[in-house]
Amino acid sequence: MTFSAPERDSDGMMGGMTAKAKIAVTLPEELVQAARTAVQAGRSPSVSAYVAGALEERAKLDDLDALLAEMLTETGGPMSVAERAEIDRVAEWR
Repeated sequence: MTFSAPERDSDGMMGGMTAKAKIAVTLPEELVQAARTAVQAGRSPSVSAYVAGALEERAKLDDLDALLAEMLTETGGPMSVAERAEIDRVAEWR
């Protein structure tokens, strides 16, 4: 059986790979330790993957914030205190 080199695109990346960039960041020691603990426990393949996952989740939240802001703009803005109180009263949440 012979193996051939994987096909690469014009950027030198193997098919299906996402382009990556290497950066240096300064983090609080407790966050670094949390990432290392996750790797040791098998919850992440590497510290880099752990950090990338956290950044991906933050980006999703930022996208949701932007969507909410757009929706509020289209519907007249956030609810007033009186509107919130009325919803709470009708829904019996409080």
